[in-house]
Amino acid sequence: MERSFDSAEELSTALRAGAVTSVELTDEAIARIEREDKEINAICVPDFDRARAAAREADAALARGEDRPLLGIPVTVKESYNMAGLPTTWGMSAHRDFVPEEDAVQVSRLKAAGAVILGKTNVPLGLQDIQSFNEIYGVTNNPWDHARTSGGSSGGSAAALASGFGALSIGSDLAGSLRTPAHFCGVYAHKPTVGLAATRGMVAPPAPALPTDLDLAVVGPMARTARDLTLLLDVMAGPDPLTHGMAYRVTLPPARHERLSDFRVLVIEDHPFIPTGSAVRAAVNRVADALSDSGARVERHSPHLPDLAEAAALYRLFLFSGNSARFPVDAYEQLQTQAAALNPADQSLGAALVRGMVLTHRDWLEAANRRELHRHAWRHLFTEFDAVLCPITPTPAFPHDHDPNLPERRITIDGNDYPYFDQLVWAGVATMPGLPSTAIPTGPSPEGLPVGVQLIGPMFEDRTPLRLAELLEQRIGGFRTPTLDSGRRGPGAVAG
Repeated sequence: MERSFDSAEELSTALRAGAVTSVELTDEAIARIEREDKEINAICVPDFDRARAAAREADAALARGEDRPLLGIPVTVKESYNMAGLPTTWGMSAHRDFVPEEDAVQVSRLKAAGAVILGKTNVPLGLQDIQSFNEIYGVTNNPWDHARTSGGSSGGSAAALASGFGALSIGSDLAGSLRTPAHFCGVYAHKPTVGLAATRGMVAPPAPALPTDLDLAVVGPMARTARDLTLLLDVMAGPDPLTHGMAYRVTLPPARHERLSDFRVLVIEDHPFIPTGSAVRAAVNRVADALSDSGARVERHSPHLPDLAEAAALYRLFLFSGNSARFPVDAYEQLQTQAAALNPADQSLGAALVRGMVLTHRDWLEAANRRELHRHAWRHLFTEFDAVLCPITPTPAFPHDHDPNLPERRITIDGNDYPYFDQLVWAGVATMPGLPSTAIPTGPSPEGLPVGVQLIGPMFEDRTPLRLAELLEQRIGGFRTPTLDSGRRGPGAVAG
């Protein structure tokens, strides 16, 4: 019986019952990777020898009666996490030989929970793209259509899950890097509340692994079921022991409700800066209808919703100020000249990008104060609602676009072209204020491509959108398995 697409929960039950061994699961996963990954290219750094050794240790632990959350379960890890003995490059050729000596905090937590790590998954250069390709490891293809991207920057992890290469994966999210690949590949992901899960060791080489505050960025779980997201988040959650002590544990409040009929959900399908494509709009409304049909309270407007245009501009300021912090002096000075020439009345996304890249500390403090006002508005909104349902990006997975001139790239939405990075505004809805967000699959587009949506919840109430995701999975279905030849011949076939 092949178990490549079983959930982690199902595998754990089978392992404890003695119906399968971790060695058998690991060998099956490795065989599948060796057979299928030549066309997907999700696993960029295999670690099969150590995986088999870990599987043998897991079987011995199971035989002794040990019971750890992920004991014996094959998983993968995003390339950007440090793993002792394996390269961490972030796709940057200059660091192709960088090998850290210590595991990232989250890799250590996976191992302590008993997981069997199969290897590392592919990323874009510097984690700074909505696709996953680089000069070292090449291009990761979407399992549903190899001519399309799997997303980024956790695109290798999403493609691995959709292909049956392990039951779980861990990624990171600054600009939708967990949610967008999940949406493009038809799997689940959760962007935790900012600060909930320690990030040390998820750092660009050759920087030291320090317990630094990443401001917007988080690390989080990816899976093929909503319940597995919760299982993995419970392993990942908690601050860094270097700053909070080994005895410190985080306790998240329970989900606000246990039945769909009790949820109050605000639906947002339009953004002031970019249109929502028809396939994504249909997915949002498919979920909204399922909620309404289940007796949930569904609304389309709220006076408490923060201004989405201002939120997008703030998000760009924070996002691109971080991206440009280490630019060469001459390039930075050119950007300062561009920013000074902007009309103060220009509040476009392009203007916010330029201003963000030269943001002074004084201006950052002002922006941070405005962010706190947005967070306060969200607190008010979540007294009226339990979750917000909205898009992740305006379209399903798009064709590979490796144009090195990023400002010239475009995203096509229902036949019209828009600036490529404008699609990030939907990711920023949750990222800028630091809110938790769960990405869920909703079923195929008319072309047969996966389409996902995000469920945004209250800060540090991660279990509420996770529970809503689980209930919706029961109502509308969840992950679907790509057929073996669907990616080769293009979208359309659905199985499972």
